[in-house]
Amino acid sequence: MRVLFFLAVLFLSFSASRATEPAQGSAPTQRPNIVYIVADDLGWKDVGFHGATDLKTPNIDALASGGATLENFYVQPMCTPTRAALLTGRYPFRYGLQTAVIPSTSAYGLNTDEWLLPQALKDAGYDTAIIGKWHLGHADKKFWPRQRGFDYQYGAMIGELDYFTHDEKGVLDWFRDNEPVREEGYTTTLLGNDAVKYIERHGKTHPFFLYLAFNAPHTPYQAPKEYIDRFASIEDPTRRTYAAMISCLDDQIGRVVQALDKAGIRENTLIVFHSDNGGTRNAMFAGVMADMSNVKIPCDNGPYREGKGTLFEGATRVCALANWPGHIAPGTREGLIHIVDIYPTIAGLTGASTAKCKPLDGINAWAVLSNNSPSSRAEIVYNIEPFRAAVREGEWKLIWRTLLPSSVDLYNLAEDPSETRNLAAQYPERVAAMQKRIEELAKQAEKPLFLVDQFKVVMHGMHGQPILPTDEDYAGVEAP
Repeated sequence: MRVLFFLAVLFLSFSASRATEPAQGSAPTQRPNIVYIVADDLGWKDVGFHGATDLKTPNIDALASGGATLENFYVQPMCTPTRAALLTGRYPFRYGLQTAVIPSTSAYGLNTDEWLLPQALKDAGYDTAIIGKWHLGHADKKFWPRQRGFDYQYGAMIGELDYFTHDEKGVLDWFRDNEPVREEGYTTTLLGNDAVKYIERHGKTHPFFLYLAFNAPHTPYQAPKEYIDRFASIEDPTRRTYAAMISCLDDQIGRVVQALDKAGIRENTLIVFHSDNGGTRNAMFAGVMADMSNVKIPCDNGPYREGKGTLFEGATRVCALANWPGHIAPGTREGLIHIVDIYPTIAGLTGASTAKCKPLDGINAWAVLSNNSPSSRAEIVYNIEPFRAAVREGEWKLIWRTLLPSSVDLYNLAEDPSETRNLAAQYPERVAAMQKRIEELAKQAEKPLFLVDQFKVVMHGMHGQPILPTDEDYAGVEAP
């Protein structure tokens, strides 16, 4: 069933150019600590600052009101590609991670010839830590965070796991510094605890980069009873649990901010928060651990169409904010920002060199974040895959599905952000020009590693060999 699920992801038919310009704006003279917080499958409207009424996110909302809310912040349609884009500053189609996520059965990962953000920051004198979800390669420790520039690691290597047992179908997925850890507790709370301890013990001697990657509110939908009881007024049981998961996430973010205050470093800490993709709106993309057959999907992406796994706005335009007291003016930012822009933006703030990177797709967006200057980004590449692709140029967006029967959607997002009116037939010349751009990008693309791998997995399984890893697969793994 696992193989069928991921192949279905591949064939589901509905659903920037490389920037070389100099950095925008003036970076602050003092190098900040960076706490980079990523939620997992959080709906665009499932936060208070976007209008959620049946759940509360007071700590996230406080960061939003005191900082910049990013209303045109884009990510990739699914988890692995987004995380790869963040840490490389490059679109995932350039290194084969554009399609789906890395399954637990698979041995591939993010290419080791990519120079990752934590490596660049480490060279610049930063201490680096990942607390939470990795999902960029788990089967070979050469792909693991400690081997990719992180001084410290705690959390899951894959990402979808039981929130209380920390395993997937009996296989433990919980580690600290490359060693498996068996402990009790709810994952969201454990990650919050560890982040607070990291801040408390770090001190002020060196700046740090903390990548805090929660797995909430991804499936399976699980939460402690005390959190579920907070939302007794929500009639639907799945939405009630989902709200509880987000409430716990919000509480832990609040604890992290309090720890920064207590340590006396809040004023010199940049906090970024966003989801790795839009909320799930189709059970096909909900994951492999949850039985969704009788579940009403709880995520709410507000005005945006569809959700996770598609090329519509509901998958790729996510709730996002940036907060740094005294350096980021409060207010709304409408300028285009893609997650690949984070790498050069952080590099500019920290003095980290990008000389070891392959050509970046990202653009330094500090001026947009800090004082709402116009974005110099005119193009968003949603994704480039052999069977579908999408780009945005200004306010125009084209989705091209090449599987037969092929289809083309053209939307004007300024007039139709919900993507309800396909204008392709009315603007054939614009369609042709944007298709030409997609063809140019496709010629630069690597083969999707997911596609190559899944055929191997199918053949492996057909010959009666074991597919799922066991606890023994993790035995003998040594810390670096």
